[in-house]
Amino acid sequence: MVTWEELEGQCQQCKNCPLAETRTHVVFGVGSRQADVLFIGEGPGEQEDLQGEPFVGPAGKLLDLMLSVIDLDRSNVYIANIVKCRPPRNRDPLHTEQDACIGYLRAQTALLRPKIIVCLGRIAAMRIIDKDFRITRQHGQWFDRAGVQITAIYHPSALLRDPEKRPETFVDLKGLQEKIRQLCPDTFLPHPW
Repeated sequence: MVTWEELEGQCQQCKNCPLAETRTHVVFGVGSRQADVLFIGEGPGEQEDLQGEPFVGPAGKLLDLMLSVIDLDRSNVYIANIVKCRPPRNRDPLHTEQDACIGYLRAQTALLRPKIIVCLGRIAAMRIIDKDFRITRQHGQWFDRAGVQITAIYHPSALLRDPEKRPETFVDLKGLQEKIRQLCPDTFLPHPW
């Protein structure tokens, strides 16, 4: 098995699809490489491409807030995307682009060995959980894949576009918090008091 450093080096050199021609940075992932909880988005946006880190734009700020609501932050989870390079104009990554890049995410997951995977949005859920996944109907539901608990919640950018989905997402986050309590309680940040 490759090491994290070898995998990141391979990913930085990747030319498996046309997205490599327009990227500023490969957006490999961020967080604890010992995390029990893996968050997976679809792909980098403009700010992520410029900074080389996932979820740093407005959606990233909202994701940070969502994590803080359930006593998490980027230091105790791992965050990655299906594709590591920005699709033009932030369009959904094509199936061919996902296919060209999914090996990197699989290798990250194999190195991490998470107990819980959270798909952020429809694209990630359709790739990771089920190609027919319906985020509006199935968000917050849990699936067992080889002993790993997997769920999907609305993507933070969807919540920015449609704040009416926020109450449902709060319920989903509390469900995630409970699942983490059951499976990996050491994940939570210590309270200062």
